[in-house]
Amino acid sequence: MADLQLRSLHRDDLDRVSGIESRITGQSRKGFLEKRFAAAAESPDGFIGCAAVLDGNLAGYAIARIQEGEFGAPDAVAVLDVIGIDPEAQGEGIGKTLLAEMERRMKARGIGTLRTQVDWGSPPMIRFFSSTGFLLAPAQVLERDTSPMREETRVAGSAGADARSSMRAGAGDNGPLSRDRVPARSLMEGDLAAVVRIDRKLTGRDRSAYYTAKLREMLTESGIRVSLVAEEDGFVVGFVMARVDFGEFGKVDKAAILDTIGVHPGFAGSGIGHALLSQLFLNLSTLQVETVLTQVSPENIDLQRFLCSCGFHPSQRLMLGKTIS
Repeated sequence: MADLQLRSLHRDDLDRVSGIESRITGQSRKGFLEKRFAAAAESPDGFIGCAAVLDGNLAGYAIARIQEGEFGAPDAVAVLDVIGIDPEAQGEGIGKTLLAEMERRMKARGIGTLRTQVDWGSPPMIRFFSSTGFLLAPAQVLERDTSPMREETRVAGSAGADARSSMRAGAGDNGPLSRDRVPARSLMEGDLAAVVRIDRKLTGRDRSAYYTAKLREMLTESGIRVSLVAEEDGFVVGFVMARVDFGEFGKVDKAAILDTIGVHPGFAGSGIGHALLSQLFLNLSTLQVETVLTQVSPENIDLQRFLCSCGFHPSQRLMLGKTIS
């Protein structure tokens, strides 16, 4: 379109973007968008925002967050979680033009992978992304509700082949739940060094920059602090980093995103991971958050097995990806 102009998305575009979003979804995501615009203004290197202007009016927009280290990924990727076209301007190729501009800016920054998520029940969005070269990404979205986690406990005094076990989700049966045995508290800024140290033991890499950025996101952008650490004798031995979002990938329901979980290798098998998730689900349920989402690579069999043991199952959300050449 000869009269279509492309530029960076500005903070002054918030009201126009919010208005278009409301017309597209029928619900307001202004709170989410305000936080996203504020985060992009504070950390411009962490986002790519593109705007399409037609006849002097904002007609479309796309925002991608630059992620480095999320879900164990070794390289930086751009994650497109906001894209919209004014209903009156749809069908004119503006969405494809915006994605092409997004990819041009990614190449200039040396970022070679673009990812997004789409709900299986949204055929128009699936067709759109398919037509622009997206394929199923080598990662799976998992989810579960925030109901209490069922845990296997052994009857006191049982041993060997005669041992009996039961699955339960609440107190009052035999033995304490994992969250009752392992103290867990809210993650604080002062825990950064301990989190980085545990991650280094698990991955063999120093991801201080990733965790510094992630901690800032968790403590400021999310608005609701739900990340936790587990302690033994006053030392942090495990952590779970999660955030509550309202609007990522077009979701209009409030959901929690589980980004990272780690347990010191010296405490592996002691139930710390289960304790952290058990407490997280309890806290989220209290906040009336109904769903927890995460993603896992297919080769990470141990993590898949652990998450499934905690009640996660494949989501109806598809992870899509595109290599930028």
